[in-house]
Amino acid sequence: MAKKAIVLMIIIVVLPAGILWGQDKTRPMTLEECLVRAMERNLGLQVQVLQPELADLGVSRAGEKFLPSLSFEYNSASNRSASFSWIDASDMVITKSHYYSTGITQTLPTGGTFEASLYSSMNETNKRFQTINPYYSSRLAFAFSQPLLKNFGLRVNRKEILVAQNNRDIAESVYVTALLEAMYSVEEAYWNLVFSVENLKVMQKSLKLAKDLLEKNKKEVEIGMMAPIEILSAESEVATREADILQAEVQIKNREDTLRTLLNFKPKGEEENLPITPTDAPAAEKRDVSMDGALAQALASRPELQAARLDLKTKDLELMYSRNQLLPDVSLQAFYWSPALSGTQILYQDDNPLSGVIVGTVPGGSSQAMKDALKFKYRNWSVSLSLTMPLNFVFSRALAAQAKVNLKQARLVLEDKEQQLCLEVRNAVREVENNAKRVEAYEAARKLAEKKLEAEERKVKVGLSTNYTLLQMQRDFANAQSQELKARIDYVLSLAKLDKATGTSLERHNIKWTGF
Repeated sequence: MAKKAIVLMIIIVVLPAGILWGQDKTRPMTLEECLVRAMERNLGLQVQVLQPELADLGVSRAGEKFLPSLSFEYNSASNRSASFSWIDASDMVITKSHYYSTGITQTLPTGGTFEASLYSSMNETNKRFQTINPYYSSRLAFAFSQPLLKNFGLRVNRKEILVAQNNRDIAESVYVTALLEAMYSVEEAYWNLVFSVENLKVMQKSLKLAKDLLEKNKKEVEIGMMAPIEILSAESEVATREADILQAEVQIKNREDTLRTLLNFKPKGEEENLPITPTDAPAAEKRDVSMDGALAQALASRPELQAARLDLKTKDLELMYSRNQLLPDVSLQAFYWSPALSGTQILYQDDNPLSGVIVGTVPGGSSQAMKDALKFKYRNWSVSLSLTMPLNFVFSRALAAQAKVNLKQARLVLEDKEQQLCLEVRNAVREVENNAKRVEAYEAARKLAEKKLEAEERKVKVGLSTNYTLLQMQRDFANAQSQELKARIDYVLSLAKLDKATGTSLERHNIKWTGF
């Protein structure tokens, strides 16, 4: 089996606009740019992407059992020994020989083996009374062996390949799971950073309102229209809001570092250390969500379920194989061979080798023996049937029982994963629906808080309210803005969580996954 190359194929339908450098030395990034960079450079994904490659090598290794094997052999020898009889030789017995053979063996998908071999040899001796010396021997042979019960069948003999293929697909499903998790982590970090940045803007506006009120109070104190003590509440509020801004700035840095880590930014230079400025805003439109549709989509798309189903197939293969090993070993063997012989024929007086008188020779070479063998001049065949009853059937039965338990366990694992998935999807759908309602409620609350603040400002101008109440209204309005923003971020994140739960995050972001 040829070794396959592992290539990560991710096609981005909507290409990112790229990185633009602002004059304020920041790195503006869209969510899509962050997702693409995470898929390319996230360290966790780089670790996981190696698993399918290793599993694919396992498939190649398992398929090597069906590759034919070639054999070549050559031998040359010269033997010298003392002669114990003048009939053999006068002084010493000298025998020279050499032979070579070649063959090919092929394992068949049914479990059988086929072998073809070609053999040729030469023998020469100084012994007396030889009728052919040197003589050449050749043989062309074919052998076939096929188990009929144990180790018979396509699935039994391809079991290792099928298991390796399942493991390879499981490794790919595990990678897709890690990819979905990484995408959600990037989305969560991105939208949390968006919230922190926008919430800082809300706080800065609130601080500006407090400072404007403080300046107004100072002017009124100077002209004697307000008591100096009225300045204290405004100063206290300014100090409090400045402290809140400091905390918000730290939160931005922390969340920016979280996103930077997910995107694998390395501190190599100024560009790598530039602050990340998210450019996307949470979507305002609502998405219609169906509980039944989400459950059906999750059951069809979640890679964890696909991995569990593949593991179930593997356990079923193991049970099938272990049951096959309980069968008797009945094998059919068939042989077909063609021998041939040639050489230099020695002619004796009166055709009597015992006379020892050589009157002539008829030359012959190795080519004639080879030709006779290849032409099947002498055809021979044999067929046999053998039965073997192994004594370790007790252990084989234990393996079969263990495989049966493993299959049952795999079924339960799949059912448990389906139940957990359904629970996750139901919670995600309810969270989306709840967050959609929260957006509407906090939007209404923000609008009311804004109207109350405007009314309170008009009251203060005509002397019908106090600065303390106005500052309270400013805080309420800022809190309402933050809560509305948080609700919108939570709604977007709940949609991302639902996409992860249904296994549709890639499609939702126009990313086509074509596998390895």
